[in-house]
Amino acid sequence: MPSRPDFVSRALQRKPIAADENTGLRRTLGLPAVIALGVGAIVGAGLFSLTGIAAADYAGPAVILSLLLAAIVCGLTGLCYGEMAAMIPSAGSAYAYTYASLGQLMAWIIGWDLLLEYAVAGGTVAVSWSSYLQSLLHGFGIDLPRAIAKAPAAGGLIDLPASCIVGLLTCLLLAGVRESAVVNAVIVVIKVAVILVLVGLGAFYVEARNYHPFIPDNTGAFGHFGWSGVLRGAGIVFFAYLGFDAVTTTAAETENPERAMPLGIIGALGICTALYIAFAVVLTGVVNYQQMHGDAAPVATAIDRTPFAWLQIVVKLGIILGFTSVILVGLLGQGRIMFAMAQDRMLPPVFGKLHAARRTPWMAHLVMMAMCGLLAGFVPVEALGKMTSVGTLLAFAIVCGAVLVLRIREPDRPRPFRVPGSPVTPLLGIASCLLMILSLPWETWLRLAVWFALGLLVYALYSGRRASASLAEARRS
Repeated sequence: MPSRPDFVSRALQRKPIAADENTGLRRTLGLPAVIALGVGAIVGAGLFSLTGIAAADYAGPAVILSLLLAAIVCGLTGLCYGEMAAMIPSAGSAYAYTYASLGQLMAWIIGWDLLLEYAVAGGTVAVSWSSYLQSLLHGFGIDLPRAIAKAPAAGGLIDLPASCIVGLLTCLLLAGVRESAVVNAVIVVIKVAVILVLVGLGAFYVEARNYHPFIPDNTGAFGHFGWSGVLRGAGIVFFAYLGFDAVTTTAAETENPERAMPLGIIGALGICTALYIAFAVVLTGVVNYQQMHGDAAPVATAIDRTPFAWLQIVVKLGIILGFTSVILVGLLGQGRIMFAMAQDRMLPPVFGKLHAARRTPWMAHLVMMAMCGLLAGFVPVEALGKMTSVGTLLAFAIVCGAVLVLRIREPDRPRPFRVPGSPVTPLLGIASCLLMILSLPWETWLRLAVWFALGLLVYALYSGRRASASLAEARRS
């Protein structure tokens, strides 16, 4: 069993398989691009849906506090990601950090889990993207045939728009990370502008009485209003913040990652928190929280209170753009994790090869496109929605733990960015992630157990021996 410093060195010095001067990952991303990737990954339809759900059923106008609390929890984890990304600027993100701190087996478990998590999350968002696109087209009198608009379980043959958006965005990723970052930045500017338009126009129709009572009295059941409702609301809107971790998968392609990664993560979370809170203030001010109960589209209800009917189209456009950037950044992160695992011989070496001209992990992207595209095209969104979240939270908790482990085992290793308040900050991050995990339904745990069992079988038969042999070879050289 190699020593822990060997694991850290391996993560720090990882080189592409069959690398030469033409095949290394290209460092082209600056701090603005990193922040834009973070905002692109975080701001999706959760802003338009989860805010209303949390206000109507749990927190009332105090959903503003729920959003702030959820942001603090994500910030705790984000700080830990920042320290690890600055110390280990690798393409593997949580996989690489786990390898450096907890060793090969735990790294495999996290990497294997994240491959599925990203695929399922991408498929889920792609199906929702398709639904909103079809709704937008319907408003213009265009309806797609059901056979190519719905999954088999929903009465069709394939959700073709969902599969197509995965394919199109994969083509963009194959073109290069700089090109992908530019397109993402354009999308982010547009969707942030849409949110600001909604907030700016809606502010004129806010009624102060809708904020009273700010924290409605508890109904007698935990989580239904009162301070316990604020806490449960935070658990609901927490998932609207997820995605910032995908940013760290681009560390190997970022200029000065020691600075850009921590600032990019915290900057993206800060921008998104400001947008979320401003949106919640206007939404709960225009529509009384009691009137949002059972309303599948509270934003549409809010727009009906204004004379701007065209805002309905703007909202749908904003949601579609939000979904687009979330899928893009998710596919980007997923491909980089597979690339990093292949570099360590955890997966076949072909997945670790880069395109000679574009310097993108083309085979990894094609495999992920197939996984995500098939899920999006043939699995209904209800089934996909039950298969996500737990692995991401587990990865978050392990990254927080990795900070503590390396502080003890490698106290002298240079850390360009250090988590403030350690060990309290990482411990709070671990506790908050575990609390969220315990609240998830049993179907999620069952899926995770089956996938882990399959992963351990693959590790025993293939990945473990090849990775150990590769590490031993690296040590001899």
